[in-house]
Amino acid sequence: MEKKVSKRSKKEEEDLESLIAEFQSLDAKKTQVVETACSPPSQRLTASLSAHPEKDELILFGGEYFNGQKTFLYNELYIYNIKKNSWTKLDTPNPPPRRCAHQAVVLSQGGGQLWIFGGEFASPTGEQFYHYKDLWVLHLTTKTWEQVNAAGGPSGRSGHRMVAFKRQLIVFGGFHESTRDYVYYNDLYSFNLDTFTWTKLSPTGTAPAPRSACLMATTPDGNIVIYGGYSKQRVKKDVDKGTLHTDMCLLKCEGKEGEEKWSWNRMNPSGAKPTPRSGFSLASGPNNRIVLFGGVCDEEEEEAIEGDFFNDMYFYDLIKNRWFLGQLKGQKSGKKKRRRGKKNETGGTSNLQNEQENPQEPTVIVKEITAEDGTVMTIKQEVSASEKEMEDSESEEEEEGEEDEEASGPQIEPCPRSNALTVIKHGVLFVYGGMFEVGDRQFTLNDLYCIDLHKLEEWKVLVEMDPKTQEWLEESDSEGDENGGAEGGDDDEDDSEEESEEEEEHPPIEDGEQLPDYLTRTESYWIKIARDNMEPNSKDKKVLKVAHAMAKTFYEECV
Repeated sequence: MEKKVSKRSKKEEEDLESLIAEFQSLDAKKTQVVETACSPPSQRLTASLSAHPEKDELILFGGEYFNGQKTFLYNELYIYNIKKNSWTKLDTPNPPPRRCAHQAVVLSQGGGQLWIFGGEFASPTGEQFYHYKDLWVLHLTTKTWEQVNAAGGPSGRSGHRMVAFKRQLIVFGGFHESTRDYVYYNDLYSFNLDTFTWTKLSPTGTAPAPRSACLMATTPDGNIVIYGGYSKQRVKKDVDKGTLHTDMCLLKCEGKEGEEKWSWNRMNPSGAKPTPRSGFSLASGPNNRIVLFGGVCDEEEEEAIEGDFFNDMYFYDLIKNRWFLGQLKGQKSGKKKRRRGKKNETGGTSNLQNEQENPQEPTVIVKEITAEDGTVMTIKQEVSASEKEMEDSESEEEEEGEEDEEASGPQIEPCPRSNALTVIKHGVLFVYGGMFEVGDRQFTLNDLYCIDLHKLEEWKVLVEMDPKTQEWLEESDSEGDENGGAEGGDDDEDDSEEESEEEEEHPPIEDGEQLPDYLTRTESYWIKIARDNMEPNSKDKKVLKVAHAMAKTFYEECV
């Protein structure tokens, strides 16, 4: 039986309607489409990033940003020109209200259309939520929005998933949250693109458990795959338990158009499956493969939650029902060909991990990112045994005299993150933004990376993240200033000056010096810096790890 939204939750949404109406009145003053060249969009999460069906462009809409004290919602529309690596902001009359955690689907009909459904609006405090159940279409030729009014659709929600399926939009799952309660969904709806009508579907079989933020993709044989996702349930008063779903289901569609029969079927894919995580990103890639990128796995330890963030890629083959760990080939000339490294004649993605019937246990690699104030974020990444062997093999080959490659410096890749925006155009995966946490602080990104999935050689940086743009405000900061007076502020300024002086005095990198050599030469210096920024009783092993992380960060910034 489906749980319903409480009366309290509906009252909260009514309170927010006036604020939404105020924003809409401002948007109503726009009377024409205005295109303005601009710098990359500011930091934001849970926006949508879609590929234009006919042009070499990406379309970014909506999103949210939280700076530690205040939540900002957007309904801005940006166009990214892939060839020119440039951004344009579109101001359009009567756009959808500000929102995040919605879903967007691009269709080629009518010169190109971007369909938007659902999402949420949050109060500035981030404590009240309004969940949309509206449907909009952006006509890409005229760059104008149109609201599509159709009864019988899904209830208001966010975190749902939506795909284009034949002449329909299929919506699955999501959640509705208020200050005190929440509801997760596993219902299924279809919107007919010819009749503009909603239909609630009732497939036979056992449906997936209610969830949000799952993988949802269409298969070449006309079915739909559901994987993973997140949900939580209340175990006792004020105590919730989160669940990282790792199951996979097939939504099968049989029968002719207009008389479809739907059924749920459990799937048991083979291969190297992704480790449990939430906040992963996905995109439909070439050769009938789905790309899964990044995410986070939260672990509770002694009343604290530690987030293990990822920047790995997994591929799911829709035809073979098999997972593969994405593995970069790298631009290394003169290498011996490896068993799993052969490139096929069609230019497909054969650089993925070789299919193994009995894969070995993965190796856990621990990384640490250190903020300027010494706060350390631990990131765990599981790497398959075969990949670890390949890395070891490459290290041995490098030691055998490939000096030209040693001079190439550290490999560029997006830092571990969750909730990144991903989309594929012409076989190239684009990864925009996302977030990670250091201690109690949240870092929201607006960088942009891309990688050619046909070659899987290297990541390219299209937009770099500027650490100086990061803002995090805490209530304790302002309270401390009021209570501590000027003396506290002076101490902060002195600390900043000392940090600046220390940064200027970091040991410089010598010409042609590689990271291992730099670490060996300057290790004692970085250990001292790390110890000064950590707790007095920190173990030597922990201090050494932090020291190496700080040295590596400085090295990569300078190279």
